[in-house]
Amino acid sequence: MAGIYIHIPFCKQACHYCDFHFSTSLKYKDQMIEAICQEILLRKNEIANNIVETIYFGGGTPSILEINEIEKIINTVYQNFLVSTNPEITLEANPDDLTTEKIIALKKTAINRLSIGMQSIYEDDLKMMNRAHNAAESKHCLETASQYFDNISVDLIYGIPNMTMQQWQTTIDYIVDLKIPHISCYALTVEPKTALEKLINQGKIAQTDDAQAHDQFLYLIDRLTQNGYEHYEMSNFSKPNFQSKNNSAYWLGKKYLGIGPSAHSYDGKNRSWNIANNIIYLKKIENNEPTFELEKLTINDRYNEYIMTGLRTIWGVNLEKIKQDFGEHFLEYLLHQIKPYIQNKQLYLEHNILRTTREGKFFSDGISANLFKVD
Repeated sequence: MAGIYIHIPFCKQACHYCDFHFSTSLKYKDQMIEAICQEILLRKNEIANNIVETIYFGGGTPSILEINEIEKIINTVYQNFLVSTNPEITLEANPDDLTTEKIIALKKTAINRLSIGMQSIYEDDLKMMNRAHNAAESKHCLETASQYFDNISVDLIYGIPNMTMQQWQTTIDYIVDLKIPHISCYALTVEPKTALEKLINQGKIAQTDDAQAHDQFLYLIDRLTQNGYEHYEMSNFSKPNFQSKNNSAYWLGKKYLGIGPSAHSYDGKNRSWNIANNIIYLKKIENNEPTFELEKLTINDRYNEYIMTGLRTIWGVNLEKIKQDFGEHFLEYLLHQIKPYIQNKQLYLEHNILRTTREGKFFSDGISANLFKVD
């Protein structure tokens, strides 16, 4: 199988924490839709022998598009690729875009999964993050969307400065009570060169608190697993049969094609990424020039990626796969490196599968980095 990721590089306004590629100007939106469709045509041979099982609109803010623009892109995918009979087609959406009329219109398209960026149900949090929506819009869109879509994911952020444990518990209770089948939760991260970093340095926003984020993360795990959610990836929880097929394919190392400015692709051995500049991207597409840079992954690269993705997921790291795919030397190296994490109960081995413990999950990325093989 393969997946197609479509990057829509537009937002109404810039969230303080965001370091993704986007523009708040819609001046070139029409040209961008045409260019995205043209790139699909130009790159159709890259996964020509694979059945497309997921189409994912990310960004940016894909819900900023009109219905006809979304349908144009989907139709172009169908015209140029072999798509499965029941693909997962996801649209990332912000609550302020999801009016009742927009939700009803989306239901009539091929979109069958909504990923709604609520982030918080509290007004102060949303203002601090400079989100385009307010708390009332968050709740209204989610409650309305639930009437029309069965497959919904909600994005939430924990570790927000001044967010109390009681507020976090109330947030999770609200989502659970609505029976939302998929929840993605991320710790607020201060990325370099973002407005959030600047505001914290200026003392206008409080520093993030790792201990607070850790406590909220552990509560999240316990509350959701007690209510029938599977913690299948560090940041993702789902009811049975509602795992994100798109994201699961990334973590399992399957092929995907990234379309649009800054979009990444993976063919099983190589990674590539499109230029993160709207104007240059449009010019390259207009001239039928390559829009991406290519990186051929070394054996160390592929080993490191498997360690990183494996430890973030319920599937873990299969030691037999390490031996078969990378060799005895890599297995010996891994077994040596994991000893302190086994001893402090952040990792455990069971049936030749290496996984993080409940306490280790929060630190999985840091643990992975210490298990990497460096050239």
